[in-house]
Amino acid sequence: MPRDRFEREIDYLRISLTDHCNLRCVYCMPLTEVSYAPPDTALTPEEIERIVTAATDIGFRKVRLTGGEPTLRPDLVDIVKRVARVPGIQDVAMTTNGILLSRMAVTLKRAGLNRVNIHVDTMNPERLSRLMRWGKLADIQRGIDAAIDAGLTPLKLNCVVTKGFNEEDVVDMARLTVEHDWHVRFIELMPLGGGECAKVSVERYVSNVDTKRRIEEALGPLELLTPTNPSDESKNFRLASAAGVVGFISPVSEPYCGSCNRMRLTSDGRFHLCLLKDDEVDVLAAVRRGADRAELGAILLRAVASKPTGHTLADGRSTLDRSMHHLGG
Repeated sequence: MPRDRFEREIDYLRISLTDHCNLRCVYCMPLTEVSYAPPDTALTPEEIERIVTAATDIGFRKVRLTGGEPTLRPDLVDIVKRVARVPGIQDVAMTTNGILLSRMAVTLKRAGLNRVNIHVDTMNPERLSRLMRWGKLADIQRGIDAAIDAGLTPLKLNCVVTKGFNEEDVVDMARLTVEHDWHVRFIELMPLGGGECAKVSVERYVSNVDTKRRIEEALGPLELLTPTNPSDESKNFRLASAAGVVGFISPVSEPYCGSCNRMRLTSDGRFHLCLLKDDEVDVLAAVRRGADRAELGAILLRAVASKPTGHTLADGRSTLDRSMHHLGG
């Protein structure tokens, strides 16, 4: 398993399949003048398979498919099949808004997808459509139901808490774990991209310290669970007698950079070294000129060796070249 210069074991590849999305969440994508990668730079299923194969050669074991919104890729099932069949890959997961999942959950499961995280910021339909613009709760709920029926579990729901939009809804979101064996995770806003969405992320930021306090005041104490994975970015808790888990992902108030095990591959073929920085290593050019597994693996090892540690949000610095929809979290 590859280690970076800070002795972190890096074995988890997050692959952005597209920077397009069928939502326009206020903290992620503007309604107009959205920046997209050129279409001819999009990695093909075969190219993705080659990169994943090279990654397993050097010790990568887990893959997550993200976006933008990955279900917008018409060749998603083919991608899942190719990734899942690579020897050495132990887990294939996907992060999605769930809107299109009801029509493809079973097929994706059969193709080799193990589980999904579904992004839903509130279960209030009016506030959801205001925050996750173009989104309808009924569509996402159908996606949740389809994921459960297909066995894409354990199901995780990702809720980005945004001041003035959904901070009061965190209690109802956490309450879902009482009867359901779901993981409901609350995520702090991160200012990526330097545009209007980054401004929203700064002005509408809610600390998970406040979110946890609000949940406990309404539902009682949260019991801290013993970590089962040292690289889990979520600090996990359980409400009394609850079936599921309440998690807090706190990159701003409680950074977890020291245990990061992730490498990100953008949809236009670059290894993005840290979510909150602009450092990247190009792999697309090597793939397009027919580089073999050894060369692709060497490029990935160079990217791993260059990974930084610690973000600079406290100094007011984050990514300028990439927004969240380019990176998939």
